[in-house]
Amino acid sequence: MTELAGIGALTVAPAGAWLAAIVDSSFDAIISKDLNSVITSWNGAAQRMFGYTSEEAVGRSILMLIPDHLRDEEADIIGRVRNGERVASYETVRRRKDGTLVAVSLTVSPIRNEAGEIIGASKIARDITATKESERRIRLLMREVNHRVKNQFAVILSMVRETGRRSTDPREFEELIRARIMALSRSHDLLVNSEWAGASLFDLIQEHLKPFGHEDRISLSGPLLTLQSNAVQNLGMAFHELGTNSSKYGALSGAAGRLEITWQIVTGVSGGREIHLLWDETSPVHAGQAESTRKGFGTIVLQRVTPQSLNGSAVLERSAGHLTWELTAPLDSIIVPQLGVEITATDSVPAFGL
Repeated sequence: MTELAGIGALTVAPAGAWLAAIVDSSFDAIISKDLNSVITSWNGAAQRMFGYTSEEAVGRSILMLIPDHLRDEEADIIGRVRNGERVASYETVRRRKDGTLVAVSLTVSPIRNEAGEIIGASKIARDITATKESERRIRLLMREVNHRVKNQFAVILSMVRETGRRSTDPREFEELIRARIMALSRSHDLLVNSEWAGASLFDLIQEHLKPFGHEDRISLSGPLLTLQSNAVQNLGMAFHELGTNSSKYGALSGAAGRLEITWQIVTGVSGGREIHLLWDETSPVHAGQAESTRKGFGTIVLQRVTPQSLNGSAVLERSAGHLTWELTAPLDSIIVPQLGVEITATDSVPAFGL
């Protein structure tokens, strides 16, 4: 009987008590006010959102929450409430007790007495700060994506133009363009996987040389560096062109050879820190083997496009069985800045093969 009596007591509890409990436990700020904009009730979520306790808020004008430049909103709301209108959700800004502003979504409904007369308004406010920040980040990301896509289109158009100038065979032209676009895609994948935070120089080299095989002939040595997106794209193009040439005529072709890629941080003439990267490959020269000396798109990338995009300079040298490409560029044009981390020439990994 005792348990049943308890259940009966719950079921007949006044509706007002249930409503008060729901309002008090809500995650949204629920505030009521009279037609003079004086606050008449204030739930716990309102205190958490705006900083005022119920004792501080009840009896004061709702205008204490509204920034000066938005006070016309209140007159409009009260006018619509007097007409019995429900104000659908809209986004605005309100002021906390400490003076800071908070983005909110507001819904306003008329409050009627037992006779059906409108005596005030109920306001539900939801903090949408996180939503607005998310929207801001999305807009920023979309602008960045738009910029990168346009940049990629410009690079591809340049590839098509320069490759077309130097190719008379349609099949060769198609193969070269496909390979170069796929190289851009590999660099892009590295950036996407890091959420555009950059990519390590080691990973970039490995990714672009992987299609050519002969990993046992390749060694890398240098500091652990995280490259900026611009450096990822332009160095990726350079490594693809070098790897393609090497697979046809150099260390990564059928003839036995050796490829060493080293990089180090040095102090430049002006006193600033620079990166010095060296691609050095050697391969035996066999009778009848002729290395191409035609200055194609790859040469333009290595001598002009990549170094200029990194505010640096490069030297490409070819001789029988030997090719070197030396790149020097300011470090701040290459790496992602890391607060509190100072990279020196001694912060390097030992030489190792791919």
